[in-house]
Amino acid sequence: MSPKKNNIKAFFKAIPKNIFSGFVVSLIALPLGLGLAMASDAPPIAGIISAVIGGIIVSILGGSHVTIAGPGNGLVGVILIAITALGLESAYIAIVFSGVFLILLGFFRMGTLADFFPSSAIQGMLAAIGLIILGKQFHIMLAHRIKRDDTLDYLIEIPFSVNDALHYENKGLIFAALAGVISLSIMLFYSKLRNKYLQLIPAPMWIVILSIGFSYYFELVLHEQNPISKEYMITGIPTIQHIISDIPVPNFSKVSTLSFWGSVLALTLIASIESLLSIKAVDKLDPEKRRSNVNKDLKALGLATVGSGFLGGLNVVTVIARSSVNVNNGATNRSANFFHALFLVLFIVLFSTQLTRIPLPALMAILVYTGYKLASPNVITKIFSIGKEQLVIFFITLIVTLKVGLITGIVAGVIATFIIHIIISKSFGLFIRNVLKPNVLMYKEENTNNYYVSVKHFCSFLNYFRLKQRLDVIPENQDIIVDFSLCEFVDHTVMENMYSYQELFNKRGGHFDVIGLDMHDTKSKHPFALRRLLPVPNLIKNSLTRRQTIMETLSKDYDLVYNVKKQKKVNFLNDFLFFNTKNISHIYNEISYRDKTICLFDIEFSEGEFIAKEVIHATMLHINLKNNIPEFTLDREGFLEKMYAFAGFKDIPFEDHADFSKRFYLLGDNEEAIRDFFSNDLIHFFESNPYYHVESNGKAILIFAKERLASIKEIKALLDFGKRLKDVILLIKT
Repeated sequence: MSPKKNNIKAFFKAIPKNIFSGFVVSLIALPLGLGLAMASDAPPIAGIISAVIGGIIVSILGGSHVTIAGPGNGLVGVILIAITALGLESAYIAIVFSGVFLILLGFFRMGTLADFFPSSAIQGMLAAIGLIILGKQFHIMLAHRIKRDDTLDYLIEIPFSVNDALHYENKGLIFAALAGVISLSIMLFYSKLRNKYLQLIPAPMWIVILSIGFSYYFELVLHEQNPISKEYMITGIPTIQHIISDIPVPNFSKVSTLSFWGSVLALTLIASIESLLSIKAVDKLDPEKRRSNVNKDLKALGLATVGSGFLGGLNVVTVIARSSVNVNNGATNRSANFFHALFLVLFIVLFSTQLTRIPLPALMAILVYTGYKLASPNVITKIFSIGKEQLVIFFITLIVTLKVGLITGIVAGVIATFIIHIIISKSFGLFIRNVLKPNVLMYKEENTNNYYVSVKHFCSFLNYFRLKQRLDVIPENQDIIVDFSLCEFVDHTVMENMYSYQELFNKRGGHFDVIGLDMHDTKSKHPFALRRLLPVPNLIKNSLTRRQTIMETLSKDYDLVYNVKKQKKVNFLNDFLFFNTKNISHIYNEISYRDKTICLFDIEFSEGEFIAKEVIHATMLHINLKNNIPEFTLDREGFLEKMYAFAGFKDIPFEDHADFSKRFYLLGDNEEAIRDFFSNDLIHFFESNPYYHVESNGKAILIFAKERLASIKEIKALLDFGKRLKDVILLIKT
């Protein structure tokens, strides 16, 4: 019984962290829920209802660990069409039926559904959803209402709406449009600030706070009415009592119509794909490297959707943006999802009247930004870098989705992918002859205990599930070799998933090696590019930038070794606490001592996933130690660090060094060992040098100043700091 007691104890110990992360997530979920509901032509409170119901039910019955449930971006267009075609009450019943279908998908173990769709087709579908959101909400963001039949017409009208906004004479419309533009600017530039104090409050909540503050400024200070036109202010935020009394009456009159079941099918398809992709992405961010039970989660999401539909809410899905924020703020279990729902209830109970002070264009700016992230030019650039054929698949899916519909669009993407695969491989028979054959052989090698997996014929989205079934039964702390030498064709979807497995195994202490692709050709240098069995691979050369040239010269002057190439082997960074919730892409521009004891490098890593993904480039220094030292993290102490105490993090003070304890925040589990390690000399060293983030994983030290690339001057200072710190540590150990 002891393990169970330990789990219960750990759960309650982690509650402060999960309350804190749940609170931060609720700050995003509140404005986003209101905006998504209004963009779907539903009452604003519908988005909050789905977030609350989803947070409670999925936190209790779900199979994921750190995900957040609520209304999803991808469903805006589908719900809008459903409400337009069926009416609001019948659309709620369509939502209920889609929830029932999600439950059935979970019971029939259809959690692998997303694996049957090509990655580029899914990206095309999501980009189309982004354009639908952006196209329809951009005009409202500029206080300009238009009605068009086609999404492309909404996009074409954007320049005209911009022109109209520049020539407004009505004061109310001018202020409404300004609210939208300022809000969009906050969404665009807020993440670039990288300020730990500002980022305690997410960008969407800043928009809410500033909007309400603006309203009160005119009312209490200037004693005037809010200058924003009333038609562009949020209305219809009911109290809890009204929500309960206004529960919609079920309307089953449209159940026998084709449009009803088309809406149900579209809602189910998009909800399941969005949720499965989000769960898969969030699992990569989980600090404890757990794997979600996707089928159990589908059942919980389905049950929550049924409840939400009956109470007047939207579909409940797993949402990547809020889940990423949840992980980055210290969430460790599903209770964070529950607390996020609880805080939303408190917001509605305490501040429902204040929410009506938020301008509609401000909320629409949040959705315009969301739509842009889904259909960003960076998405096209990335897909093009993988391969031109992937771009064709992407655009076919996108255009058909925009012109016809979501289901037709994803089907067109699947068909286009299959045809392109036949053209590239120049063999229709390769797929027809082997699609039904088992193409994966797996066994455990006796001498090495490695798991060996051999894949033959072809491996694409059509039969990838067979390979995935084998890989999923292997513990992630084991060694596995996947051999494609007998496989004539490996598509982009498979290559992308192989990379995900490599990341997962590396983080959990295992090794995932892909071999047998040396003789496969690709027309792109991208690691996810489609591969086919051809004798001659492509070679691509790169030139040095000005900064790289200076770094190369610097290395020669200091008798160091410089390596400009990208290096994917970053296992030596996995054990550092800083990277627990971040995905490392690669290091590059490495400057190292010849014995590799000190190594400075630029690094690319990301926070969050999907539309919440932020790619960060920074310069860091790594010191490899011969002897073990305690694990710790040392930072400059500020207001934020003091607040960490409420989340269960404890600073280690030194009574004999009041200045050090006041200026520095020292964190670590083994307090006694840390106190022994931090000698007078080491403490004096930190007191007399510039502030750096210094972190030990027990075997090595990681040092960096800021989450950005360093200048040449800063590189020299960082190298000098690292060298002198190493000398002090060596004196301590001797």
